[in-house]
Amino acid sequence: MENKGRSHKNIWYGLGRQRIEIPKPVLKSRVLNNTILKQLYICSLGYYPKASGHFTSRKKGLAESFLFYCVDGSGWYKIGDKQYEVKSNEFFILPPHTAHAYGSSKNDPWSIYWIHFGGDILPELNASQTVQNHFKPYHVKSTNDIPFCFSKIYKTLELGYSNDNLMFANMCLSHFLTLFIYNSRHYVVNATDRIDCVESAILYMQERIDHNITLNELSKHYNYSPSRFSSLFKQKTGYAPIDYFIQMKMQKASQQLDFTDKSIKEVALNLGFDDPYYFSRRFSKVTGMSPTKYRAINKD
Repeated sequence: MENKGRSHKNIWYGLGRQRIEIPKPVLKSRVLNNTILKQLYICSLGYYPKASGHFTSRKKGLAESFLFYCVDGSGWYKIGDKQYEVKSNEFFILPPHTAHAYGSSKNDPWSIYWIHFGGDILPELNASQTVQNHFKPYHVKSTNDIPFCFSKIYKTLELGYSNDNLMFANMCLSHFLTLFIYNSRHYVVNATDRIDCVESAILYMQERIDHNITLNELSKHYNYSPSRFSSLFKQKTGYAPIDYFIQMKMQKASQQLDFTDKSIKEVALNLGFDDPYYFSRRFSKVTGMSPTKYRAINKD
């Protein structure tokens, strides 16, 4: 215990620490052989309170991804030739095989949650713009959801590595990650909240679902050229802005066909389509069937 309150071989030894590392034989026999679990799974996780003297340096990085959440205090981390300060209620994600170092502030040591996770979907996950945006420190709303979810995972794994425990913990992992990378989705968005132009544009579309919106109108509203706005929108959603808006309209149309007795013509007019035949063609393209067939199937 001479290392209490200090790091040794990248592990912090201090009072109140929590740490679980799934043994490699368990990962090999119970996780990597399981079609469901091997997609996204926990390798290790922990909580270090007031981690004075905490320091880690990995010249070759980790074989898995790493999410690091500072709930109190402050510190820093370095990736490549860039160093960032990490403050309370900020987190970051590190991709695999990336040299890095990090350390707790001497005067204001951090309290942190961390989790290492692997899986077959990791390359695609880390290639997404949403995850890459969080390779830098990112602020999250303070909430009890994060420690509560962490506690469920941790307490489950403390009970051993049964198939059910591993299944539950690793299914919770997906939700745990969304609490960070999709933090704003877990809360009602207020007008004063800072959201990016794409998220704002989607809310703008939703509010005007019964209108017709042009690309020029959207891009002008957010002070971008049409080409730049389209590029930003497609980068985040995978769709061109107007295609996305049409999909939102068709979702609304599906609900009206399901839950009301309005005629197809009425549904079309309610969503800004003057020509019901054009509406039917767009509906068929999005859903794979005509409005008449969709209603008939869902009324059975």
